[in-house]
Amino acid sequence: MDVLPAPIDPVPDPWPLAGLTLRTPRLELRVEDDASLRELVEAVHGSGIHPSSEMPFRTPWTRADPRYLGRGMAQYYWGNRARASPEWWTLTFVVRAQGRVVGMQDVVGDRFGVRREVSTGSYLVRRAQGRGHGTEMRAAVLAFAFDHLGALVARSEYLAGNARSAAVSARLGYRDDGTATIVHDDERVTEYRVRLDREAFVRPGWELVVEGYTADLAEFLAAAPPVG
Repeated sequence: MDVLPAPIDPVPDPWPLAGLTLRTPRLELRVEDDASLRELVEAVHGSGIHPSSEMPFRTPWTRADPRYLGRGMAQYYWGNRARASPEWWTLTFVVRAQGRVVGMQDVVGDRFGVRREVSTGSYLVRRAQGRGHGTEMRAAVLAFAFDHLGALVARSEYLAGNARSAAVSARLGYRDDGTATIVHDDERVTEYRVRLDREAFVRPGWELVVEGYTADLAEFLAAAPPVG
């Protein structure tokens, strides 16, 4: 009797992040690609993120020469792509409102398969600020992390004086989790750290729609498998 060859496992999708999309009542968050990165760069160039007198970011990347800011942004996000693995990954979502790019929201996992923790960061261009988008897009990635990836804890931080970030965290249920003293613009500045346990998440009054969360992506992220 002929012996049949052993079945070969299907080859996993080489880049399962492509197509991952989160939808809220007003926003679309889609994992970046080269085309959307270009749109993000154009939005940042066109509107800016903060007044020149302020620097809300720990790394003052927005002070780069405007001629090369876009290149630096692209290289940073490309670097995160190249580094991504089940041990460390960043999901960088380009955020759109009414079809226009308004900002970026990311989710980072470091040994997520063991720790079950994520951290987040974001920004909105100035023309889109003050409309509640910051709360809505962070609520979207928190719902995705807790309900789909299987996260137990989410963390964030903000610099002293960044009242908007602090307000978003408080609104969603984060609690204080200590401080750090850092050097920022050659000055001593306090960085506030906050933590959100899954049970404490103040959920929005809408349901998140998730597209493109596949078994291959779950394996890539060392996360919970998709349901259904």
